[in-house]
Amino acid sequence: MALALTLAAALAVGVSLGLLGGGGSILTVPILVYVAGVETKQAIAMSLFVVGATALAGVLPHARAGRVRWRTGLVFGGAGMAGAYAGGRLAAHIPSTVLLAAFAVMMAVTALAMLRSRPAPTGGPVERPMPRILAEGLAVGVVTGLVGAGGGFLVVPALVLLGGLSMPVAVGTSLMVIAMKSFAGLAGYLHSVDLDWPLTLAVTGAAVLGALAGAWPAGRIDPVRLRQAFGWFVLVMAAIVLTQQAPAAARHALFATPGGWAALAAVTVSFTVAVAFQKRKTKRREPSAGGEQGHATRPEPVRR
Repeated sequence: MALALTLAAALAVGVSLGLLGGGGSILTVPILVYVAGVETKQAIAMSLFVVGATALAGVLPHARAGRVRWRTGLVFGGAGMAGAYAGGRLAAHIPSTVLLAAFAVMMAVTALAMLRSRPAPTGGPVERPMPRILAEGLAVGVVTGLVGAGGGFLVVPALVLLGGLSMPVAVGTSLMVIAMKSFAGLAGYLHSVDLDWPLTLAVTGAAVLGALAGAWPAGRIDPVRLRQAFGWFVLVMAAIVLTQQAPAAARHALFATPGGWAALAAVTVSFTVAVAFQKRKTKRREPSAGGEQGHATRPEPVRR
């Protein structure tokens, strides 16, 4: 039963990677830990193989559709590989609970950036200075190696918010970066962790099928909606992981008492209002940025 649930969830991992360019390890690590019962550091190492292989398969349909920026991806990914290998070696000396908690916090920060920031420019790709691309790739790579994240939940926002790519192009480019960094991070982990290869290969096969299915509609969805969906998805997963790492007494106080329910409701309402307010501010600014009054900027057409 646990194996069936794990494989079904792996399909969702693949769909997430193919459609959003990220979320693979955000899902894979909790699935392997909480569903398959794998030890945390082993699950992180296994997730790097699963996500790397799945991203490599998922990049093909995006490349055929012209949604990959090869130069940006290779430079970013090359720097990320060095950081990922170093992070994988460093992770052997950090407690598992600290890794998962740090993972969840970074997920939440990234999700808020995607939800609150304006869409990326749609007039064409923005060439960033080479040193900046290298620095961003190195920093994201270290996180990849430390917490087993393929990096999509950081790479996609970096390419959208800092790299000037539209969301569909950022998704395709990120898959190449994720594959490069995941295998580098795995190399760092293999010095201290052994993988359960039968389970790893089974999960990988299911995830690859999901990635091929998820890549098909990626270019047909409005980039702004895709970016917002990505942000909400990562935020929900961050909350789940943080909850799992919290002490049992804190979880009971939050989910099993009237005071905890009231606090959750207040936080949910406040955050929803804040996001809605930010969207209204963004819509007011869009006419002047788009040129003609009353017309928002159109999404970048997908080149085929």
